Parts: sequence; structure tokens; C-alpha cells
Amino acid sequence: MEQLPSLKIAGPVQKVEVLGDRHNEISNEHNSNRQNLEAEPVGTQQAGLNPNSGDQKSEISRLCQTLNGLVVRLNQFYDGLFTRHKEAIAKLSVEIARKVLVQKVQDGDYRIEEIVKEAITNAGSHKDIVVHLNPKDFEEYQKLQKEADSSALEGLELVPDSSIGAAQCRIESPKGTIESLIEQHLERIGKALENAE
Repeated sequence: MEQLPSLKIAGPVQKVEVLGDRHNEISNEHNSNRQNLEAEPVGTQQAGLNPNSGDQKSEISRLCQTLNGLVVRLNQFYDGLFTRHKEAIAKLSVEIARKVLVQKVQDGDYRIEEIVKEAITNAGSHKDIVVHLNPKDFEEYQKLQKEADSSALEGLELVPDSSIGAAQCRIESPKGTIESLIEQHLERIGKALENAE
């Protein structure tokens, strides 16, 4: 029984590479034919070995059409695969991001001042703002506040709050409450990935 060739697919199909025993036979036959054609005078070539013969041209043409059809079908399959599994891919991406963020938070590899600045920017006003921070982040932010220009932090009241996780904050302003929570950011990322085309 002849072994069927296998296809190696990486991304959208641009090129089809046929592998297997039949591929080696064809390659060896082609090399042998080329050597025979080079060795024999032009008039002595057998009709069956002539690469310009009509039968071989039609066979090659048929194979090319078949391969082109396979390329089209493989591209359709590849596109459909991502369409059918877009939600699962988005969830997997968010879970990977969650694991990376959890590790960074555990390692203390974040800048609480940047997180607070982003949340304050979303609040719109810099006056009469209460910033709730995790107690460890509260201590770190107080150190930074002493070292930094105090005018940029005017109107802020810092409050340690054990209900707030590390690398997160809650901002209370006259306009309302804004929470900068890791889970909320991950949910927004997940929704954006699911809606992406």
C-alpha cells in the first residue's frame, strides 16, 4: 500500500511542500531523467522522458490545479479554525496574562504611583480625592510622596485599605468612585479580544 504524502502547515498557507516516499521517488526520477537528457543527444531522447511531452504537461497541470485547490481549502480551514475558537483563544490569552500579572504582583514588580496616576486621570479632577491603597502600597506611596514634588499630589488623601489588593486602588472623588482592579482590566482585555476580527 502506497503511503500518502503528509502536509506541513505553518500559518496561512503560502506554499505546499509534499513529503513522503512518493516525493522521493519523483525527485529521484526527475534527477535521473535530467541526467539522461543531458547525456543523450537531442535526437535520441525517448518520448516518455521528454519533459515537454503533452502527457507530462497535462499531468503537471492537473497536479498544480489539485495543489492550488488544496491551498484554497487549507486557507479556508485555517481561517475557520480561528473563527470557531476565537472565544477560547481570548480566554486562554486572558488566563496567560492573569498568571503573568499575579507573578509580577507577587514579586513586587509594579509601580503603584503609575497605577494611581492613571486612575486619577480617569477621575478627571485632582481635588478632594481619596485614594484607597493596599497597606503595603500605601507605605510605598507615602515614601514616594515625600520624595516627589508635593504640588503634583495636592488634594489627595491616601487611605490604607486591606480590602484593596496589591497593585490596585480605588479612587473616590466628588464625581464618583473609580476602581483600578486587575480583574476589571483583564475582563476588558478579554472582551476586546473576543470582539476583534
